[in-house]
Amino acid sequence: MAIHFLLPVLGINKNVFGLSVAGFGYYHYYWQIFTYMFIHGDISHLFFNMLALLIFGINIEKTLGSKEFLLMYFLIGVLSGLFSLGVYYGFGRFLMMNGIRPWTFGINLIGASGAIYGLLFAYAVLFPRSIIYIWGLIPVPAPLMVLGYAIIEFVSQFVGSSNVAHMTHLAGFAFAWLYFVVRMGVHPLRIWKDAYRR
Repeated sequence: MAIHFLLPVLGINKNVFGLSVAGFGYYHYYWQIFTYMFIHGDISHLFFNMLALLIFGINIEKTLGSKEFLLMYFLIGVLSGLFSLGVYYGFGRFLMMNGIRPWTFGINLIGASGAIYGLLFAYAVLFPRSIIYIWGLIPVPAPLMVLGYAIIEFVSQFVGSSNVAHMTHLAGFAFAWLYFVVRMGVHPLRIWKDAYRR
């Protein structure tokens, strides 16, 4: 059963706890920048995000420690949400200037995917020689998995239509990159080159 059917039963209003330009910017629901990460669209959305958190998060937390892990996770999640909010707002302003109703102001961003994609990136930096088995069959080095996902998300942002916030996923990768460069003084490309030099 989809979680969005359960939201009213649980007393959770997506318009109040999901992240949107209208809620955050006009109604001053500033908590949305955190709460949007805890609301998911359906069971599969929740399941796959939590599965990735379990698979990749445990090793990252053991390596970095709990405090650093939580800082990374929530900072990437918040920044990914703010980035998407800025895009929705900017595009909405563009629509208004052209006499079109700014439908982007009402889009509700939900899910932890931005933070989860940041963890995928972090895993590839911390364990560059790790092999991930896609569908349990196809062995892919962690850095190549990140590159593959980045290409898929970039193409999906511009091709086809869906209610998936692909730009939020890409923002998760970008902010994870910045996190390693700025906070940890680690350059991911250098890590990957060194790992596969021989």
